[in-house]
Amino acid sequence: MKSHKPICVVVADDHMIVRRGIVSLLSLNPTFQVVGEAADGRSAVDLAIAHEPDVVVMDITMPEMNGLEATRQIKARTPRVKVLVLSAYDNPDFVNEILQSGASGYLLKNTTPDELYAAVTAVHNGNAFFSPSISKIVLQNYLHHTHQAPPPRRPMEPDVAYSGPLTPREQEILKLIAEGKAHLQIAKLLHISVRTVDTHRNNIMKKLDIHDAASLVTYAIREGLIIVKSDRID
Repeated sequence: MKSHKPICVVVADDHMIVRRGIVSLLSLNPTFQVVGEAADGRSAVDLAIAHEPDVVVMDITMPEMNGLEATRQIKARTPRVKVLVLSAYDNPDFVNEILQSGASGYLLKNTTPDELYAAVTAVHNGNAFFSPSISKIVLQNYLHHTHQAPPPRRPMEPDVAYSGPLTPREQEILKLIAEGKAHLQIAKLLHISVRTVDTHRNNIMKKLDIHDAASLVTYAIREGLIIVKSDRID
């Protein structure tokens, strides 16, 4: 049986109990290998340079150097290394700054283990990954800075069938993702595994040649899979 190389991860968080919890969760899954732990941003940068892991799971508020500056330095000095932010904060300013610094994903600390696994895997594969509430912030920021109203909805009436490349199941999953449902919620609603949801999501992004959450949601709006009222996008 062919063995697969595990995804190498560095975990950076100044709270030891949180950091050790993340390390323990990742270590329980043979898909991942934790190659370093950092209690501050400067150590996270040093470990990223020394080990060149596949992914750094990064907290934002840390001593010595915060996660924002640490992400900037990691992306400048080791561009191949992906950064996944794992934070307790969903402040739009934090979200916008950290994504501009080069992070590939933003996950809230109230996430489930399965969502953590999916997020690390997604950013390792070159995709973006956001918690549902973070996806909404990303979309709002995208529409605000491009001075766009939500794209006009194409009515999904019986005589106006969807003509894109997605299968009915993929359309269903895209609709739920765009509505802000977490992968675990989607899995329960559709009676499938979280891994299957993640596989469908990756296939959707490949088919559409879309690599960020905001564009994925925008596509769903444009195709009439979801409706966003204008007063929800401030």
